[in-house]
Amino acid sequence: MQAVKTFSAAELRTIIFDALSQIAPEADFDDLEENEDIREALDIDSFDFLNFLIGLNEAVGVDIPESDYSRVNTLDGLVTYLLALEG
Repeated sequence: MQAVKTFSAAELRTIIFDALSQIAPEADFDDLEENEDIREALDIDSFDFLNFLIGLNEAVGVDIPESDYSRVNTLDGLVTYLLALEG
């Protein structure tokens, strides 16, 4: 696993919402539940999800392999995944 810059969970959520707003600008992130599937909740397709992950990569400096996509499909899963990379 590659190390990422150290972020708090709150900082990661802000970064995640910023990246999501680039692909779903009309989304209301206040309604996004911690364990809700991001793609389903925001009605984004796989191409948009990939663009979101690319934007996230640029923001935090981590490349999430396709094999881990199922681990990062929720807000909680994504934050947990990114925090684990800091170790």
